[in-house]
Amino acid sequence: MGGALLYYEWHSRFNRVRARLQRLRQPKYLFGAIVGGLYFYWYVFGGLARQRYAGRTPAPLSPDSWELVESLAALAFLVVILLMWIIPHQRAALAFSEAEVAFLFPAPIGRRTLIHFKLLKSQTAILFSALFMTLIGRWGGGHFLFRAVAWWAVLSVVNLQMLGSSFARTMLLDRGISNRRRRLLFLGAVGVVVAGVILWARQSLPPPPVVSNPRDLSALADYARQILESGPVPWLLAPFRWVVAPMFASGAKQFCLALCPALAVIALHYVWVIRSNVAFEEASVELSRKFAERIAAARSGNWQAMSKPRKGKRPPFELRPEGWPAMAIYWKNLIGVRHFLGGRAWIWLVWIFIVAGSAMQHGMGRSGAGVMIAAAALMLIFMSLVSGPQMLRQDFRQDLRVADVLKMYPMAAWQVVLGEILAPASLLIRLQWLLLLLAVVFFTSTPNHLAVPISWRISFGVAAALVLPFVDFIALLLPNAVALMFPAWVQLGRNSPRGFETMGQQIILMFGQMLVLALALLPAGLAFATVYFICSYLFGMLPAVVLAALAAAILLATEAAIGVRLLGKAFERFDWSEGVGE
Repeated sequence: MGGALLYYEWHSRFNRVRARLQRLRQPKYLFGAIVGGLYFYWYVFGGLARQRYAGRTPAPLSPDSWELVESLAALAFLVVILLMWIIPHQRAALAFSEAEVAFLFPAPIGRRTLIHFKLLKSQTAILFSALFMTLIGRWGGGHFLFRAVAWWAVLSVVNLQMLGSSFARTMLLDRGISNRRRRLLFLGAVGVVVAGVILWARQSLPPPPVVSNPRDLSALADYARQILESGPVPWLLAPFRWVVAPMFASGAKQFCLALCPALAVIALHYVWVIRSNVAFEEASVELSRKFAERIAAARSGNWQAMSKPRKGKRPPFELRPEGWPAMAIYWKNLIGVRHFLGGRAWIWLVWIFIVAGSAMQHGMGRSGAGVMIAAAALMLIFMSLVSGPQMLRQDFRQDLRVADVLKMYPMAAWQVVLGEILAPASLLIRLQWLLLLLAVVFFTSTPNHLAVPISWRISFGVAAALVLPFVDFIALLLPNAVALMFPAWVQLGRNSPRGFETMGQQIILMFGQMLVLALALLPAGLAFATVYFICSYLFGMLPAVVLAALAAAILLATEAAIGVRLLGKAFERFDWSEGVGE
């Protein structure tokens, strides 16, 4: 039976690769594969070649620094393992396809054989992930092969730990220990251990140092080294250090000595998983059924059925039977981004900034912490302008497969376009206004300790708040225009093809959209400069900034209105049946 499973797995992988290669006959996938390959070569091999030709090699770390990094890696690995035992709540379920469930489960195959088959399937993904992490990770010691094997060891332990912990959770549930009780037990044990380490550190080590200069972290690193490499902590981190140690081995002999304990840990996990006598068939069948239903929902365009069932919540606002028709589309798409619009997300964002500001204020002072928080907020605003329109796809990129249904609605085509884009635009605007408010509040001084008046901060904040909504709207118009005019080049929905070639397609479209966005912002920039130079002589700098931003916003709003009208005409001419394929 093992030979039959190997035959099945080999031909499944072979046919999948052959289908990917046959897909390259289509120009959109061929060009995408070429661009994706060039980008991957430029990022991975090109960076190494540039460093070699320029004579710049990364400065080697000292042995003490390597030991500290290894200890931190072991600590991070410990946290990952603990989360596997605390967070999950479902029973043990191995992911099988519907065909595998239909043919393998009724066959005369034991549970251990099915577990072996699952482990065999997972090795393909583990090997690919190890190779990928080795290529993009330009740090670590040893040869390329050594680092690849080290990543394979880490990922194999993670995979086996996930299976073993799921089996253990199922055994605890069968013995009457609920998920809540299990979490309390583990959290209590973790709390006791952490309290013991803190108590030992207070009695055996000096107080933690106060870092006055953020560029000088040597004192803080020495204190962390003392905690991680003395007392009870090394004993707690020992098994996890054995797993990550091959990553930091420099020579062949050192790598072989470090790999032996890691292989022993893998072997122990393997024996644990194989000898776990847990009934996972029923949960696996249920998981396979849910996965098949999600695929069927994606193919039919029923995106709401793909998400996990959640508790009923109030709609974002009351949708009345009469009113502006575009608000119905906006209301529908707004429900799809409720997990982004919830109050918890905004509270967590503000809380993160407050905690980060308090931590930085302790070592950098109030002015330095304010500059860092304001800089982080402005950086996030810029990132949202670049990547936000690509991430928020609750528009035509989600609903274009049901365009015939959208055309049946009693509303003009431009109203459908406006309603589709309003939901992601409103989310981006809320996020950016919140970040802008944080930047205005915390940017009290420059890095050179020069005070920034409140009038300056309010004026530039108001100017940015006037322009950002229309920039977001135009940035979202561009990917929707590509979806309407070139639907074959856009990944529509969640069941679209994925792969190396699709990454190249997204790179091509992203650069094209950035170029068009820059051209669309050029007239607004000229209007801003013109109004500013005129009004600065009449009213002063600060009123001129606000008036110039208002003029730029009006021009951007005009461009957005023209774009909505043009996309409305494109939507009227759109026909899904005219040669749009995968």
